[in-house]
Amino acid sequence: MTDSSPSPALPDHLSTDPRSPFHVAAAFEQEVGIRFNDKDRFDVAEYCISEGWIKVPAGKTVDRKGNPLLIKLKGKVEAFYR
Repeated sequence: MTDSSPSPALPDHLSTDPRSPFHVAAAFEQEVGIRFNDKDRFDVAEYCISEGWIKVPAGKTVDRKGNPLLIKLKGKVEAFYR
């Protein structure tokens, strides 16, 4: 399936959580890929390219509201459309 419309540019800071101020729904119309330290990651919940970090779930641990607890990993971050 090919679209004739171009994809919007990916923002510097993006979150998958719709309650976050960094959530951009238009960016998720296509699947977003994250390359962290030259390895593709599929479990990224939030990223910031300029600061060089990603947030990923810490196993199956959840907070009292049922949201996964996130840990921040620092390194080289690249975002792209798959």
